[in-house]
Amino acid sequence: MPRLRGSVTIGLVWAALAALSGPAGPARGQEPAADVTVSHALSVFGDVKYPAGFAHFDYVNPDAPKGGEHSTWAFGTFDSLNPYILKGNPAVGLGLLFDTLMVGSDDEPDTLYGLVAESVEYPADRSWVIFNLRPEARFADGSPVTADDVVFSFETLRDKGAPSFRVTFRDFEKAEALGPHRVRFTFRAGASTRDLPLTAAGLPVLSRAFWQGRDFTQSTLEPPLGSGPYRVARADPGKTIVYQRREDWWARDLPVNRGRFNFDEIRFEYYADYTAAFEGFKGGTYNFREEFFSKLWAESYDFPALRNGWVVRETIPDRRPSGTQGWWFNLRREKFRDPRVREAIGLAFNFEWSNRTLFYDLYRRTTSFWENSPLKAEGMPSAAELALLEPLRADLPESVFTAPAYVPPEGGPQAADRRSLRRAAKLLEEAGWRIVDGKRRNARGEILTVEFLNDSPSFERIALPFIENLKRLGIEASLRNVDPAQEAERRENFDFDIITARFVLSLTPGDELRRIFGSEAAAVKGSNNLTGLANPAIDALIEHVIAAKSREELTVAVHALDRALRALHIWVPNWYKGSHTIAYFDLFGRPGQLPPYSMGEIDLWWWDAAKAERLRAAGAIR
Repeated sequence: MPRLRGSVTIGLVWAALAALSGPAGPARGQEPAADVTVSHALSVFGDVKYPAGFAHFDYVNPDAPKGGEHSTWAFGTFDSLNPYILKGNPAVGLGLLFDTLMVGSDDEPDTLYGLVAESVEYPADRSWVIFNLRPEARFADGSPVTADDVVFSFETLRDKGAPSFRVTFRDFEKAEALGPHRVRFTFRAGASTRDLPLTAAGLPVLSRAFWQGRDFTQSTLEPPLGSGPYRVARADPGKTIVYQRREDWWARDLPVNRGRFNFDEIRFEYYADYTAAFEGFKGGTYNFREEFFSKLWAESYDFPALRNGWVVRETIPDRRPSGTQGWWFNLRREKFRDPRVREAIGLAFNFEWSNRTLFYDLYRRTTSFWENSPLKAEGMPSAAELALLEPLRADLPESVFTAPAYVPPEGGPQAADRRSLRRAAKLLEEAGWRIVDGKRRNARGEILTVEFLNDSPSFERIALPFIENLKRLGIEASLRNVDPAQEAERRENFDFDIITARFVLSLTPGDELRRIFGSEAAAVKGSNNLTGLANPAIDALIEHVIAAKSREELTVAVHALDRALRALHIWVPNWYKGSHTIAYFDLFGRPGQLPPYSMGEIDLWWWDAAKAERLRAAGAIR
């Protein structure tokens, strides 16, 4: 079954212990103040694996050859090369064009190392941060990357980018250039500043000169100027986008990049549905595929290229949290505001029957927003969790305090599980939705209607049995199929009853939680708060997560948040498998031990010329 589009986010934010004022920090070549840390790395909790002067990340092959092509597929369409605004549908992979101030490692959950910035300075309270830029950093046209470009990037994204950037930067007071290669971010007094330096460090650096005279707010097919490892070689809207490796990339030999970005070309082929994309792979249109459709994985991976040994099929463990894929309710609509209604609708989805009948028993039921991780809440709340939850009791369901963390009941062998449907009917009655003439109606006589917004034909076979169960409850349920562009527009405008989405939450969550679950983001067009959740208790728990000063405090706060979110029934959770199911033409080499938090197929693997020649001689590829 496909995992759906969503947001892969890294939470990086710290607790404010003092006011925002502080020294500007030392100039290059001067000794820093006693309370100022100067480092090659940034970490949420100070746990840095790689020392200053390290040669390369442990998991890379530093001598990986350059060349060849990595190609895969993308779903839907694209008509823009500006990924930072709401207008248009941006192409996948545009992050390959841009360098950031610092970059993360794939074997640590929350540490960044210098890229455009060679060093970072910050005081103990993290009320500000200074980045010292590498003088050799260059955009693709040869122009230098300067502190002025960094300030421009921040101000442009904040003021002209997608509305969600305003939530991201809400605790940033200002950015200022202290010199050509020195930039300071100052954070708002009273803000939780734990992760804010890391948020600043992840800023994509735009060129002020390039955007002079161009309208950043408009979608465009003109490739933007970046300083990253690739440039756009070809963009055929809705069909193909090709990125070409830059031989002149200024950062290719930095420790954070050795052994990475090895393919001469990275290509994405667009398809309107999963089955057509699979046929394209079988025919050799692209060479790498991660399979998200269980029926195809179970039944269709028996074709000539695989039988001939030209295609490799394997399963690789995925040690990240498995994501929050599910059907998300739009709480902005009055009919979904009662959590009993949402719980009742969720009870109509029989995962166990779906897994056995539709998914070939390849999946497990998702129950937590941090599934497959130690951040998942289980059982009754601990004393430490209760200390956070008790002051918020007025805004949380009583079950948060009196029952184990919510887990959907196990479904029976029939698609319509009578026990779950009886429980759902009782909840609907309690919420004021009674059966009148065979339909669920409220006191005003309005029928309870539920429309599922769907842009994937492969999801119909999953949603339709769910919908039939809802009809058994007297709910007028339907499936609205739209194309990907319509789905994107309706998602941005929150024009849906229920929508399918997936977010991968971090092992070190931070301020991105405000964008997914926070009240401020509920009214921000295009935000990731799809449900419109606006609950002061959730806001307070998010701030506890952001303010955690240790891994132990973080775990307690996330457990409390997880159990509170689950008790609110803002989604109907789907499924996970904790692994990557992949197939690829046998053209690649890869490190012997992949890192725990990335499969690395685009930036860690490489083209094996000898393997490619064998496949070419066999007629498997051109």
